[in-house]
Amino acid sequence: MVTGALALKTSASRAWRLALVAPLALALAGCGVNTIPTDEGKAQAAWADVQAQYQRRADLVPYLVATVQGYAQQEKSVLVQVTQARAQATHVSVDASTLTDPAKFQAYQDAQNQLSGVLGHLLSITENYPDLKSNENFMALQSQLEGTENRIAISRRDYNEAVRVYNTDLHTFPGVIWAGTLYKSEKPMPLFAATATAQAAPTVSFAPPPTPTNQ
Repeated sequence: MVTGALALKTSASRAWRLALVAPLALALAGCGVNTIPTDEGKAQAAWADVQAQYQRRADLVPYLVATVQGYAQQEKSVLVQVTQARAQATHVSVDASTLTDPAKFQAYQDAQNQLSGVLGHLLSITENYPDLKSNENFMALQSQLEGTENRIAISRRDYNEAVRVYNTDLHTFPGVIWAGTLYKSEKPMPLFAATATAQAAPTVSFAPPPTPTNQ
């Protein structure tokens, strides 16, 4: 009888604790205690997609350089610049653990922007080589690069939106309460910013240089 009474008492005690804990858990969930880690995870996932698209572009660059080299060896300096920019872009990396470091993020963005610039220069130069422009491999690579640049733009946009939501969580109610208590180690994440050259369409001229006149 005593054992049965103890078991009944223990069961009642557990039920009472559950009755107290369940509403508390619901109340915490309703107050957004899980919002910060949830949105942080979404931002980190969006960042992984950004990196994947940049890596896809980097993987295409060696094939593009080799193809152009076969038709325009005289553009060696530009090809070297592309190769060097690609090496720098793949060398600078930012993972989830360092994503909140503005200096590392800026270095990553600068390296990718440098590669974008020299790639654009290389593709503009190829306009001067009709045989290259009609090469099937070059056309396929150019199409893949254009598609990748579009994916990069979309992934950067999605990342910025995910980071905007996460950063807002850290500075607005009720997230600011949790950021100051449970999630003190969580820091804002930086956003991608448009480069100065991205504010206006580039001007490219393919006109031949003027013919010198005899003095």
